[in-house]
Amino acid sequence: MTAGPGLSNPRFASPDLLRSVFRRHAAGVAVITARGASGPVGFTATSLSSVSAEPPLLTFGVGTGASSWPALSEAEHVGVHILGEHQQELAATFARSGADRFAAPTGWRTGPEGVPVLDDVLAWLVCRVVARVPAGDHRIVVAEVVVGDPSGAGRPLLYHQGRYNGLRD
Repeated sequence: MTAGPGLSNPRFASPDLLRSVFRRHAAGVAVITARGASGPVGFTATSLSSVSAEPPLLTFGVGTGASSWPALSEAEHVGVHILGEHQQELAATFARSGADRFAAPTGWRTGPEGVPVLDDVLAWLVCRVVARVPAGDHRIVVAEVVVGDPSGAGRPLLYHQGRYNGLRD
């Protein structure tokens, strides 16, 4: 591979290359929740994306090795929560392996369709799962919005360079 202008150190495709590039991509932070057979499950996601306005569809990725995958693989509905910059610890809790994610101080309630809905978020949606698409060691979940509330106060939480950040003015 020959380096051209602006290509000082190209590397061949690898998991490390992908992670290194996406550490530079700032992403909003969401928590995905679902009702599982033995209680609520959830995880922190930066892969949330709007797909279609008509019908209202979104996607997110989830690893098949994730502790929440067994419940998500069967869930008919999921909760999607947009976190505010005041919720860095909540994002870290839902990202931490082995954490009791729904124990205090996490505030939540049972929402529409029995989906766990987190308190004090910028916005939340309950969505009906319409597809789970295999993608390497992940599944891309496609979900249609059923109901939600965009009225939370605050500024969004971002994830960049392996850290949670707020917007700068």
